[in-house]
Amino acid sequence: MAEYQNIFTRVQVRGPAHHGVPVPHGPWEREGKPFFSYLLGQIGNAQVGPVYLGSLGLASLLTGFIAFEIIGLNMWASVGWNPILFVRDLPWLALEPPSPAYGLRILPPLAQGGWWLMAGFFLTTSLILWFLRVYRRATQLGLGTHTAWAFASAIWLYLCLGFFRPILMGAWGEAPPFGIFPHLDWTVAFSLRCGNLYYDPFHMLSIVFLYGSVLLFAMHAATILAVSRFGGDKEVEQSVDRGTASERAALFWRWTMGFNATMESIHRWAWWFAVLTPLTGGIGILLTGTVVDDWFLWAVKHGVAPHYPAIYGAIADPALAKGGK
Repeated sequence: MAEYQNIFTRVQVRGPAHHGVPVPHGPWEREGKPFFSYLLGQIGNAQVGPVYLGSLGLASLLTGFIAFEIIGLNMWASVGWNPILFVRDLPWLALEPPSPAYGLRILPPLAQGGWWLMAGFFLTTSLILWFLRVYRRATQLGLGTHTAWAFASAIWLYLCLGFFRPILMGAWGEAPPFGIFPHLDWTVAFSLRCGNLYYDPFHMLSIVFLYGSVLLFAMHAATILAVSRFGGDKEVEQSVDRGTASERAALFWRWTMGFNATMESIHRWAWWFAVLTPLTGGIGILLTGTVVDDWFLWAVKHGVAPHYPAIYGAIADPALAKGGK
């Protein structure tokens, strides 16, 4: 006899392939013959396809591919086109922005940051086109545009790091490189140079919303899994006509912490916490170096961080000492 489990789907109910609701006729149609995947059915819907690409989707993929190729080929060239070194050192390879000496020059020499600017242009174009695609897909299907604006919040943080702040600082060299560990190294150096980003109040808010998102998603997911035996996974029905699943979940949280969200409001909480994570983070990035040079000194001045008394005298930099080399 089949057994129901609510972590991995043990019973997969399959019917005829569903092609989706009708959409206005145009030059693009849904592409691909739908098929079913047992493995995907273990964690979600077993049907794969069809896919609607559209002009915006195609343009986004093309510009994203160009950016990916520029970054990848430059990284490969940095190891002398050696495929073994490329695979081995890939996490440490980078495409660096132009030197601060070039300022905001539109196209410096390719080998000195020009490729970085070109990759950034195509990657940014790809992200904006994908946002427009998501927005258009939602409106044509009669959905709200919450997903599109959530994606726009992530684009905001990306633009603050690599576009808005460098312009305010007057140099593309203020932007992070493309790469895995080099990007992390840049983040650490950026934080240290600006007196530790942890004292940036908008960074604090971003961390609060980040951890809050994790907590909210975990609480919501655990609650729905716990009441799925009562039909709690049918959240749309539970939102408009509360059944025993919704009542039990509400009662559990009222007993636990004295307050409970509803089947509808918990999604607004989660959406806002997730969206505000990059939104507040981007504001903190824009203020760093433009309005506040040193966040630790700012925190001491405003009573956020303690003022440590001077114990040691001034320490001379050996490099500046007489006779230093």
